Amino acid sequence: MCGIVAAVADRNIVPVLLEGLRKLEYRGYDSAGLALIDGSGLHRLRSVGRVAELAAQAEETNATGHTGIAHTRWATHGVPCERNAHPHISGGLAVVHNGIIENHEPLREWLRALGYEFVSDTDTEVVAHLIAHELKGAPDFLSGVRQAIAQLEGAYAIAVLRAADPTRIVVAREGAPLLLGVTDDGMYAASDASALIQVTRRIVYLENGDCAELGRDHYRIARVDGTVVERPETESQLSAEAIELGNYRHYMQKEIFEQPVALANTLELLGSARSIQPGVFGAASEELLRDVRQVLIIACGTSYHAGLVARYWIESIAGISCSVEVASEYRYRDSVADPDTLVVTISQSGETADTLAALHHARSLGMTRTLCICNVPESSLVRENALRFITRAGPEIGVASTKAFTTQLVALYLLTLVLAKVRRRLGGDREAAELHAVRHLPAAVAKVLELEPEIRNWAEGFSMKQHALFLGRGRHYPIALEGALKLKEISYIHAEAYPAGELKHGPLALVDREMPVIAVAPNDALLEKLKSNLQEVRARGGELWVFADADSEMKSSDGIHVLHLPEHYGALSALLHVVPLQLLAYHVALVRGTDVDKPRNLAKSVTVE
Repeated sequence: MCGIVAAVADRNIVPVLLEGLRKLEYRGYDSAGLALIDGSGLHRLRSVGRVAELAAQAEETNATGHTGIAHTRWATHGVPCERNAHPHISGGLAVVHNGIIENHEPLREWLRALGYEFVSDTDTEVVAHLIAHELKGAPDFLSGVRQAIAQLEGAYAIAVLRAADPTRIVVAREGAPLLLGVTDDGMYAASDASALIQVTRRIVYLENGDCAELGRDHYRIARVDGTVVERPETESQLSAEAIELGNYRHYMQKEIFEQPVALANTLELLGSARSIQPGVFGAASEELLRDVRQVLIIACGTSYHAGLVARYWIESIAGISCSVEVASEYRYRDSVADPDTLVVTISQSGETADTLAALHHARSLGMTRTLCICNVPESSLVRENALRFITRAGPEIGVASTKAFTTQLVALYLLTLVLAKVRRRLGGDREAAELHAVRHLPAAVAKVLELEPEIRNWAEGFSMKQHALFLGRGRHYPIALEGALKLKEISYIHAEAYPAGELKHGPLALVDREMPVIAVAPNDALLEKLKSNLQEVRARGGELWVFADADSEMKSSDGIHVLHLPEHYGALSALLHVVPLQLLAYHVALVRGTDVDKPRNLAKSVTVE
């Protein structure tokens, strides 16, 4: 959600800024812009639409410069249009901003009274005028920015340049991610390391409340109060190949097919051991997990669905009560806190604003046993939890999450096994059998991916539909939820999911010939009950599309299409059954001609509430 790239270097940085913005396109945006300082002063380019349009402007105007900032905007305050696009300018300076300034209205009125004119609808323009005002009395560039951001409430990452300091950029963060890139011939900043991998792997992660001044051969970091601080320099493990599309049509397709490798990489820490050690979640995990009385899982979107699956595992295998909360709701209701609760937060990016805020709320209630499951080791969520498990899915660019979801599920299953073990509910033979099943997952998922040609054929039958109903039972109900989410995200078909047993309590009224019903039907204890639910659909003229297991006796017939997965996988079958749902959504979107990787109105990393 929004992206920042900034650079001050002994080179023309326009190609770096534009390539950085391209690498941040996955975050979601509706406009783009950049500001540069060259020999004649400050210049700005802005466009509504894709980065390619901004690049065309830059080429047409022969834009060059050694100091610049660039931005992709996802609209919050004000519609997508050029006047609302970043950068915003005031008094010879330009500002780009990610996040939301919650007190922008009183600041706007105060600045208007001082004579500042507003030409956009954004909260960001308030930041530009506020910094310009503070710089009038500040001793230097960095001090002026510090004085301004001390007055801001909300979440932000900002980058500022001004014509009076042509070889400096000042950046700051509070609640939104921002990092520095260090090279021998320049300094860089960005929302994400992927934007800087083109120039450096030397990364410095800023903390909340940090401001940094970047020069061509130095940087210095200070807190808002002026205290100078140092942050460690790390080497990014991100590879250029990991964020390239390669031979695939879309990143989503690439990431679906990367799932066997992503699962294998995530499971690599197990080695060939016949037992699982609590230490896979951190050095202090055995002590923190031993006396846990209940588990609270907090997440958003797809990660929330992973948590819903885990609830079935944790309660049935580990014997611990488990609740799952939508992060954006959790901290706004009165809840009963128990200090012996394990709070598990799940996020692909580790920067999800609602999840981070929910974690802070849980800790404020005295629940300090915290664990995160995350795909980005350097993220805010990882740094703020007592325990952590890094899913080694690699960069996930497509907005619709796929490999992050399946690696989250396997991490949650390992957590279930660890909780069961520390509670003495996992005997040696069963532990070995469980680990054998987990290790076989990459091969099992690879077999499921071989069903793509059949699923592609199914997609033709869905392409003209406007609605779809997904059904599942038990731990496969959350998989139905995930399938519906994927379909609506990228094909724009309205899709809903229900526990199959709830059909007669309302959803059955929607069923007719135009309502396809997709059923997740593993060969488990609930299959016969699910079959009865499906007969209720056929009796009303509904057409069924069923994902069954290899050993299921369900067969295709008039109005019933059955696709058999290669094998039944017991408690872990959720990981197999979600894969064909991902493929179905992808191929339906292809037929409908939507923007698969960048669906309308959505952002990959939701860094504001």
